[in-house]
Amino acid sequence: MGGRRPARTLFGRAAVSALPDAVYRDLVSTLFTMTAPIIGFGILYALVGTLIYIKWQDGWIFILTAAAIAVTVGRVLLIRAYHGAGGADQDVAQLSRWEGRYAILAYIFALLIAALNVRALVAHEPIVHLATVSLVFTFGAGIVSRNASRPTLCAISVSLAVLPVAAAMFAHAVSAYGERLHAEFFALEGLLLIMVGSMSLASARHLYRSSVEHLTAKHDLAKLARFDPLTGLPNRLLLRESFQASLKVAHATSQLAIHYLDLDGFKAINDQYGHPVGDRMLVEVADRLTSAIRTEDVAARLGGDEFLLVQSHVQHVDQAELLARRVIRQLGEPYVIGGTPMRISVSIGIALAPQHGLDLERLMGCADAALYRSKAKGKAQVQFCGPDDVRDDGRAVA
Repeated sequence: MGGRRPARTLFGRAAVSALPDAVYRDLVSTLFTMTAPIIGFGILYALVGTLIYIKWQDGWIFILTAAAIAVTVGRVLLIRAYHGAGGADQDVAQLSRWEGRYAILAYIFALLIAALNVRALVAHEPIVHLATVSLVFTFGAGIVSRNASRPTLCAISVSLAVLPVAAAMFAHAVSAYGERLHAEFFALEGLLLIMVGSMSLASARHLYRSSVEHLTAKHDLAKLARFDPLTGLPNRLLLRESFQASLKVAHATSQLAIHYLDLDGFKAINDQYGHPVGDRMLVEVADRLTSAIRTEDVAARLGGDEFLLVQSHVQHVDQAELLARRVIRQLGEPYVIGGTPMRISVSIGIALAPQHGLDLERLMGCADAALYRSKAKGKAQVQFCGPDDVRDDGRAVA
């Protein structure tokens, strides 16, 4: 599933946990699917700010409204740039930078909401005050529904929008004003803002945990469907996908080599020492295979003690034979399992694409037939597919 990265959340145990890269990609990608709500809230801010400016002709209101419009445009352009750069297919480090840019603009917008509310308290006009404080509540609800996937961003945004306004309300409450219960109502409103903000963060916490659990389960199931549960190597499904991808990017002058591997002597060890020891040996074999190939090559387990290698960018058959000899040498080194030394070897049959075909099943059949000849010649041998190794239906000739 890829590497793991810090969850970067303020909420409890999740703060010290780590997210798999695939889950992190999904969580970040949700930030960049919210163009319509961002535009809608920017328009709402602009309407409130414009009406207040028309009523008061206040220069600060004009500046705050213009800034909110500019930030909204910036947020929309950022989302477009993110998708233009490749979206969620970018590497994790790049996604983290995109998330940081998104967060900065969200924080600025939250501060602009707070600033509009603080400015509105200069004049004691309940209608204006109602309009501006409604922005805070709307922003809090929206940020939770849109950004709960990134709880730190959510918590900071809500705090920046709520706390300055609540502080300004408490300060306004102690100001000299002759209206009865003036102080009590403004203090209550400030308290309500803090409570609603706290409840919003509690909702974000719940949504975040639910999202992580759902996405983790989804990616775990996807991994189980494509990877061998014992060795962690690709299974037949992922092997087929990887083969098709390698075939598409192969240059006209290069080939793919399909190495069909069968362990020599493994059954005897499995029978003598038991399946747990045999499983541990298979895991060690998988590790050695992975270390023997390049990052662009693929090692897969077909089942039992059979494995397959897809070697890309093969310019000459000697390259395929060199890899096969290296695998034979590395897998033939001694194993020590449970303090007991033991040895196995491996026989290999090789087919080449496009020389022996382009269909994976046909190539595997051809390589299997070559493997049969390798085993017939003794242990730790390698043979290439020959013209008589595959029937017309693609099956190996025994």
